[in-house]
Amino acid sequence: MSDQRVTFGRLWPLMLTVFVDMVGWAFVFPIAPFFAKRLGATPFVVGLLPAVYALAQLVTAPLWGRVSDLRGRRPVLLLGISIAGVAHLIFAFASSNWAMARFDNQALLAILLLSRLVGGAGGASTGIVQAFVGDAIRPEERAKAFGWISAATSAGIMFGPALGSLATNIGPAFPGLVAATLCVVNLGFAQRFLHETTSHETRAGARSVAPGLIRARASEVLQRPRRPVSRLIWIYAFGMMAFAAMNAMLALFLDARFGFTEKTIGWAYSGIGVVGVLMRVIILDPTVRWLGERGVMRLGLAALTVSLVLQPFAPSLVVYGFVVLLVPIGTALLFPANSSLVTRFIAERHELGAIMGVQQTYGGVARLIGPLWSGWAFQQLGSGAPFFLCAGLTAITYLVAIGLEAPPRLKSQTPPAEPAAAVAGTG
Repeated sequence: MSDQRVTFGRLWPLMLTVFVDMVGWAFVFPIAPFFAKRLGATPFVVGLLPAVYALAQLVTAPLWGRVSDLRGRRPVLLLGISIAGVAHLIFAFASSNWAMARFDNQALLAILLLSRLVGGAGGASTGIVQAFVGDAIRPEERAKAFGWISAATSAGIMFGPALGSLATNIGPAFPGLVAATLCVVNLGFAQRFLHETTSHETRAGARSVAPGLIRARASEVLQRPRRPVSRLIWIYAFGMMAFAAMNAMLALFLDARFGFTEKTIGWAYSGIGVVGVLMRVIILDPTVRWLGERGVMRLGLAALTVSLVLQPFAPSLVVYGFVVLLVPIGTALLFPANSSLVTRFIAERHELGAIMGVQQTYGGVARLIGPLWSGWAFQQLGSGAPFFLCAGLTAITYLVAIGLEAPPRLKSQTPPAEPAAAVAGTG
């Protein structure tokens, strides 16, 4: 059996779980700014929606990572799916005609923010998904594996936003209700097909580590920023901040420039999702083989920078469509290569979940700060200002990525039999 089939055989349950989870998230995310705007929210308040989501991720991601090292990846991921379902129900309530007839706009905005806060706690399991891959896939195959996982994410973005926009025609609460239903379906699937990837030995090793591991590893990123893992986490955080800042204002930008509404915004995200899937499934692996993970990461940053600079200058929707496609191209190259490099620099397997949780912590800070300053810039400096600021940030990040040392050459071997078999187990 080829390496590609072996890798896919271990990952397909996780890929499908991530896909369904992202479809549910994407049902709600693109239309939330329009709902907030209808309630009288300013661009800064609209920026608070992804910011509070990121705040919850920031608080919970390290905890989920550490718990997954101690108790296993599967129970933490199931908990995240359950919390996400509750968040979608809160969003459905806030956007329902019943609630709008009984609560004032400020109360509804508070409930909307609460839904994003709860959703962020559920969405903090990204590091767990990355740890799944680190457990089950050989080091030299991980960039491709991370690409496939992100392809599942992009596929969710390809379908979810368009379906969410269509669902608004049935009723304002319908997207949230459908998203919550998808969480229930996903929970049942994951319980049946997604099995544990950590071994008893790995969990025992995690229990032998001092309780302050996460705090120590997070502090090392600040105290020793030139170390490979620290530098990679900073690259991830800066790239994520630029992406989150742009994404937070994208709906308002398209509304201001091209007249998009909640009934049409989903199609823009779906187009971006199509390119993201193609990049990760077809282009990423040969590009990694050609340029290596470090070269691919830098190429992704360059593509993001060019897109961010050009978007405000697009004279028409057609031109803008071509320019914005550099965003999924850039993220498809940047983030999978970055995460793969992080796992390759981690020597102790029982610290994998904790360190990927630290990466998500710094990413959470970035996702918290980015939408706040981009909302302020949109409101005070103009609709193009967030894009120029984001472009400056990715250009600086490119400089940080230069000079990163090569990862250690790890022994090429299949992960332990217990975790490898368990990923694709059928119960």
